[in-house]
Amino acid sequence: MFHKLFIANRGEVAVRVARTARTMGIRTVGAVSTADRGASWTKALDELIGVGSGPPRESYLQQERLVQAAVQSGCTALHPGWGFLAENARFAALVEAHGVTFVGPAPRAMDQMGLKTPAKRAARAAGLPVIPGSDGPLRDETEALRLAHEIGFPVMVKADAGGGGRGMRLVRDPKDFAAAWQAASSEALAAFGDGACYIEKYLERGRHIEVQVMGDRFGNAIHLYERECSIQRKHPKLIEESCSPCLDDATRERIGMLAANLTATLRYAGAGTVEFLRAQDGAIYFMEMNTRLQVEHPVTEERTGLDLVRMQLEVAANQPLRIAQAAVKTNGHAIEVRINAEDPARAFAPSPGVLSVVDIPTHLGPGRVRVDTHVAAGDEVPPYYDSLLAKVIAHGSTRAEAIQTLLACLRNARVEGVATTIPVHLAVLGSHAFQSGQYDTGSIPGMQE
Repeated sequence: MFHKLFIANRGEVAVRVARTARTMGIRTVGAVSTADRGASWTKALDELIGVGSGPPRESYLQQERLVQAAVQSGCTALHPGWGFLAENARFAALVEAHGVTFVGPAPRAMDQMGLKTPAKRAARAAGLPVIPGSDGPLRDETEALRLAHEIGFPVMVKADAGGGGRGMRLVRDPKDFAAAWQAASSEALAAFGDGACYIEKYLERGRHIEVQVMGDRFGNAIHLYERECSIQRKHPKLIEESCSPCLDDATRERIGMLAANLTATLRYAGAGTVEFLRAQDGAIYFMEMNTRLQVEHPVTEERTGLDLVRMQLEVAANQPLRIAQAAVKTNGHAIEVRINAEDPARAFAPSPGVLSVVDIPTHLGPGRVRVDTHVAAGDEVPPYYDSLLAKVIAHGSTRAEAIQTLLACLRNARVEGVATTIPVHLAVLGSHAFQSGQYDTGSIPGMQE
């Protein structure tokens, strides 16, 4: 096992990875920007190395600087976390080229599954159904519009290198297609350096289902069941839960095995998430694969009792998976909300500032509560980074118990000094649509009631 781990990330991500590393006897070195110096989360690391000024492009996205810091600090492995460079194949290759183990899949797998078109080809080859659409990026908007008419509106224009809702446009009317195509392509070029786009049929009132997978370097692959992430604000997720209230057990087992088979076919080593869309008629379609651990992984951990960061590190250290598919068991129901420093009254505008109070109770309600956070009273929320303040995960023996526990926690939570998304979560969790499981990606339950 590694003796020293470089964490090429910040905030809650760094705290989460460091927590598991500590239990494994691994020392941690953290990258830190000038904007993060003195922040509470930096105390979770054994050592810190400055990597630049506040803006990510001058610090946490500086690939050569991060690798140099890992090498000079004597680290034998680097964990990219999630976000920033976690799915950057060039960065993974650069890390490995300097004799440091990248905790994640091989660059080859990132290249194959990081772009939507080769990912869909791989999924088809592994027997997964895919959403009707173009076979790959299209030459121009004329070719795309012709195909859109063949598929039938509404359609989605999607960036081939996209993610996080960027480079995506829904088009219901053909007269809006050209503008949507140009906007998606321009946004993708600015965000990912690649403006290539493709189109696929837009399935109304779909449900976003994702399956957690894990593979090792010996060809073994398992799934750890699904999460539902249908409650979204313009594609970024607000609430995640497991198990999905819209799947029956047969479908749950089927998509789990499809995801595991895809992982094994790819000889994929590490944590990943295979994402599906469930149509109104119950049909399930492959959408994409995220080649990293996701923000919402605690939902799976709370249901399975497994530490996914530990599993990542073991696989990266060339150890086989410790658990076989038949031994994976789930218990109860788990729901996660992301408390962000955003103002719902101002169209979720970022709300940087100084936190005067941070008090999220974990002892209320019939179930248990886990809080993954990196902030404390007195911390400044910088304007440069993701606005996440905390992830609050409730587990209950039933879905109703998990909802009740999470509501009790959030009603008594105090996070002051900045605006937060807590009011939105309370509205959603308290709504009839959410509590009955009757929701989809098209709206936020509780916000229209």
